[in-house]
Amino acid sequence: MVHRWLSGDAYWALGRSREKQDRAIAGSLNFGVYDRDSGAQLAYARVVTDRTTFAWLCDVYVAPAERGKGLGTALAVAVRDHLAPYGLRRIMLATADAHEVYAKVGFEPLGNPGRWMVLGEQR
Repeated sequence: MVHRWLSGDAYWALGRSREKQDRAIAGSLNFGVYDRDSGAQLAYARVVTDRTTFAWLCDVYVAPAERGKGLGTALAVAVRDHLAPYGLRRIMLATADAHEVYAKVGFEPLGNPGRWMVLGEQR
């Protein structure tokens, strides 16, 4: 399900191979939101982290039929709270369209983006 969601509907992961997705999952902390009655998965997120200083929240996805119900915010809160005991210096993410979701959880735009650099694709 997660691979189908991301590779077929998420602008940042379109066309991602199943092998790449499986490797990403294996190297990450993974979070899901599930319907209490049916057990169906409704949302997903993963975190790449050293569990000491840094984490990157990525691949956050809410099933289309479940959007607008606060699941994205609830998932981001659960991730933030799960990571809190690690005492991380920084949790990063990138989004093109969900700034308001993450702002509710405490994320802010980079204060000094001129310090940050990237190697690789910049979509």
